Amino acid sequence: MMATSLRLRTDRRDDGTVVLTAVGELDLSNIAEFTGAISAAVRDRVDGTALQVDLSSVDYLDSAAINVLFEHADAIDVVANPILMSVLTVSGLTNVVTVKPAGSD
Repeated sequence: MMATSLRLRTDRRDDGTVVLTAVGELDLSNIAEFTGAISAAVRDRVDGTALQVDLSSVDYLDSAAINVLFEHADAIDVVANPILMSVLTVSGLTNVVTVKPAGSD
């Protein structure tokens, strides 16, 4: 199976917030890469601040990606592409994680 296109980048903002940005699609073909990146970024946080997971440039994610987000629910906030909001709500993730649609600031 060929891996779906996914680019991941981790940055630290001036205020110390760690941001993991994903661009592309999250599915079973690249979930190990996403899991590794989110786990490393959670470890890099300062003083227990939330890791911001930026999914504003992700137009598809499957249940494997949602499960990874649930596994890190106590450590993350999510900014999501508005197209993902319904699946994140139906999954129940919005009940345990702060999820904002991109562009809602």
